Amino acid sequence: MLTPAERQNRIARLRSLPDQIEALVQPLTPAQRTAVTLPGEWTVAQNVHHLADSHMNAYIRVRLMLTEDRPALKPYDQDEWAKLSDASAADVTNSIALLRSLHARWCALFESLQDDQWSRVGVRPDKEVTVEHILNTYAKHGEDHIDQIQRTLAAGQ
Repeated sequence: MLTPAERQNRIARLRSLPDQIEALVQPLTPAQRTAVTLPGEWTVAQNVHHLADSHMNAYIRVRLMLTEDRPALKPYDQDEWAKLSDASAADVTNSIALLRSLHARWCALFESLQDDQWSRVGVRPDKEVTVEHILNTYAKHGEDHIDQIQRTLAAGQ
């Protein structure tokens, strides 16, 4: 179990993600956002759109876990979602705006939780997860995609 200070650290990391993403991708041209530079990797734009999709799903899962007893958490095929036209478009403005608003609400929700709520459980097909697990996972998830975007950009230079 995370300490309150560790939780606050993860919440702060989540809170800062939209600004970090925007600073990284805003100066890029549409061609740079949609260039395929690493085999088997998503484009910069797909990474940004994926963050919005993935974090929306995780936010909804947290809300389900806080309001239902052991809800089933439905998986989705992120690679298929990344192929949809809205998830591969060069314009990432709406996904960044969505991330900014979503993270403001998500962080406020996390900051409001009582100690016992962190251990609320959701059931994935492969395992059970807690609210705390989702916080821990998604703080790192955003950082992993920043790294992926940076590697994609470096490969295109």
